[in-house]
Amino acid sequence: MKMENLPVNSLSLDFLTEFLISLEKLENDRGCRGVILTSGAPKIFSAGLDIMEMYGKSAEHYAEFWKAVQEMWLRLYQSNMVTIAAINGSSPAGGCLMAMCCDYRIMAENPKYSIGLNETQLGIVAPFWFKDTMVNTIGNRATERSLELGLLYSAPEAHKIGLVDQLVPEEKIQSTAAAVMSQWLAIPDHARQITKSVMRKPTVDRLLAHRESDIQNFVSFITKDSIQKSLQMYMGMLKQRRG
Repeated sequence: MKMENLPVNSLSLDFLTEFLISLEKLENDRGCRGVILTSGAPKIFSAGLDIMEMYGKSAEHYAEFWKAVQEMWLRLYQSNMVTIAAINGSSPAGGCLMAMCCDYRIMAENPKYSIGLNETQLGIVAPFWFKDTMVNTIGNRATERSLELGLLYSAPEAHKIGLVDQLVPEEKIQSTAAAVMSQWLAIPDHARQITKSVMRKPTVDRLLAHRESDIQNFVSFITKDSIQKSLQMYMGMLKQRRG
């Protein structure tokens, strides 16, 4: 599955809706046992949540958007398919979350590419289920430091702390992903799926138990004047960089 929401595969409401439809089709296709998630955008896997969805909109819009973000995580994190992230570019914030949802992560060994949950740099707090996903990936202490400082790790740094499983030259990322997929598909589906469910169920159940309050927390947080001003400043900074 190649993400092509150019220029940076930002996770807009429209994109998330399309993504969920595509994922559901693959889940329902009995001939499809695995999916390799990658990017059709140069130098970027996904820039994460679309800031335009979080700025200057109604509370109803924010709630709908956040529900779609939750749904993306729930579907991808619990997928019965083998999911491999072929990270062929930078992957901050929501892009990092998508990658962490997958069973295995392969990243292009380009030191210019980075990955991490950098929300605090934008004045935003990563939700508890973002945090839980990262703890499950790299452990508690590394997650605490990563989230408080909003760290973005270079590809070699990400590999060192276990945020990605493997580094390969960019031109070999798809062939490596296919080889890894063969290894995972050699395991009987039912045994792998049950094991995955057992490992991930407590994390999933925690969001399901607090889903509505999580949406309400997001809406009350994102509608604060101070947060809207922070997002406005960040967008201004991005425009200056592009200029």
